[in-house]
Amino acid sequence: MANTLTKRSLAEKVAEQTGLSLNKANEAVGAVFSVITDTLVDGGAVEVLGFGKFGTKHVEARMAMNLHTKEKIEVPAHDAVTFKASKTLKDAVK
Repeated sequence: MANTLTKRSLAEKVAEQTGLSLNKANEAVGAVFSVITDTLVDGGAVEVLGFGKFGTKHVEARMAMNLHTKEKIEVPAHDAVTFKASKTLKDAVK
């Protein structure tokens, strides 16, 4: 299994590839994630050509069961984050 790329290691790779300082690259990576988060919170979607599309989906309330106590509990309605990989990304990962 491949290693996990953390936010810090992503910033290091961005710094290497762009010539930015590590601090500037870290700011840029943080800004990208902040913009994506803010857009999703506002109900929008983020589409990155050649990578994929982030969005949200409303999930209705439902009943579930605590497997330890067999007690029925209600899972409240909520919005969930979705991601659909682009064909380019899917083909690259194959």
